[in-house]
Order: sequence, then structure tokens, then C-alpha cells
Amino acid sequence: MQPGKKNSCRDCLQGPEQACNRGGDMVKLTPKAKKRPHVAADLATPSGRKRARRELVWGDHGFLRTRFSNLHQIAPGMWRANQPSPRQVVAHARERGIRTIINLRGASTKGYYLLEKEACEAAGIALVDFQVFSRDTPTREAIFAARDLFEQIAYPALMHCKSGADRAGLMAVLYKLLHEKVPFEEAREQLSFKYLHIKHGKTGMLDWFFDAYARFNAGRARADWKPFLDWVAEDYDRVAVKAEFLESFGSKVQFDKIIGRE
Repeated sequence: MQPGKKNSCRDCLQGPEQACNRGGDMVKLTPKAKKRPHVAADLATPSGRKRARRELVWGDHGFLRTRFSNLHQIAPGMWRANQPSPRQVVAHARERGIRTIINLRGASTKGYYLLEKEACEAAGIALVDFQVFSRDTPTREAIFAARDLFEQIAYPALMHCKSGADRAGLMAVLYKLLHEKVPFEEAREQLSFKYLHIKHGKTGMLDWFFDAYARFNAGRARADWKPFLDWVAEDYDRVAVKAEFLESFGSKVQFDKIIGRE
């Protein structure tokens, strides 16, 4: 090796899983271990049920939701909330006659989902997995699929994400706008701090999406606004809206890191 030249991994004859310290520099060559896929607990066994319960209460922060469900009725026959426990699923069926629960987190192998699914089956509630995202702009396909979903499910219904703030807020706005046909400004209120939604972070992308529709119609009388779904189908540029948000609110997305949301 030439004098003054730093050693490279090609100069080292040690194995790929060892560390190289030739030339005084320590270079770790061990590849980063891949995260093992999560294996679902077996609810048929006492130990599996105990693990699922632990994943719900501690892994998914269910202990914070014991006395606070962020439950709100947003229209006749539709509710929004945070992740329900099995006991809360039973209460929804008994006290509100819930026939459908829309899980906005998507299917999972984690205990919170397994226990919710089991509770829904026992209570005679249809569990619909409809995944949306809180830190991204929604796709055209998701918006039209949400419209179709609202027309097809059995009511009364409840939709939830983890906290009941962001994804539930997005879908609540769409429900009020597409199914209830309320004015845009009224529907838009479903994304607010009243439901613990915080727009000073990446979740503000949801606000930016709906604000993009309002900006498109700026200067027009309210009666002349382009219908929302027509705008989505013909004018909505998901990538551009996301890029505009990141450019305009780049400093504010650090709020997620400050409060530990990432």
C-alpha cells in the first residue's frame, strides 16, 4: 500500500464479517442485519393470546387508549375513533349498533389487529381493511375507492386508525364530502386539533391536499367550484401537491421528530 494512502476494503484479506483496522482506520464490514418479519401470535394458545395482548397494550400503546377513544359521531350512522380494544368493539356493537368497522391501518400480524378481528367476528361486525396513509398525499384510486366503500358497507359504521386523528380525519372529510354531500368548508373541519390532528408536521400533507382543491377554485363563486371528484380525476397531480407541501413546509416537518412521531 502506498505511503499516505488510506487502506480500502480491497486491501484487506479478512473475511467480510470481520472488522478491518489496517492503516489505523477501523472499518466495520458486517452488513446490517435485516429485520425479521413479524410472526402472528397464536390466539388458540394461552401464551399466544398473552403475547397478542402485550402487543396491543404496550407495543401499540393501547394503555393510552384505555379511557380515551377519541370517539365522535360525524353523521347519522357514522363514527370515527382510535384503535379499539376487544372490549370497546363489543361496546360499539351493543351501545351503537355498529355493523361495520373500517380499519384504516390495513391488515396486520400484530396483536392489536388479531384481537380486533376476533372481537368483530364474535360481535357480528364486518371488519373492512382499507389502508390509507397519514404522511402522504392520497392517490386517485384511494379516493374513488373510498367513495365506493361508503356506498357499499352496512351501517351504522365506525372507522378508525391508531390515534383517530389523521387517517380517520382524512376519511371523515371524504365521507362528509362524498357521501353526506356537505359543503367543503364543513367537511374540511374533520381535520382539526379537535380530533388531535396536527398539521405542523408531515401529517399536514393531508391539509395541503384539500387546500390544493380550494386553491384551484380560488376566485370563483362557491357555486361555481369544480366538483371535487372531477378535480381529482382531471386536475389533481399527487406528486406535484406533495412536492409543493415539502417545499413550503420543509422546516415544519421536523415537528414529527421533535414529538417522536418518526
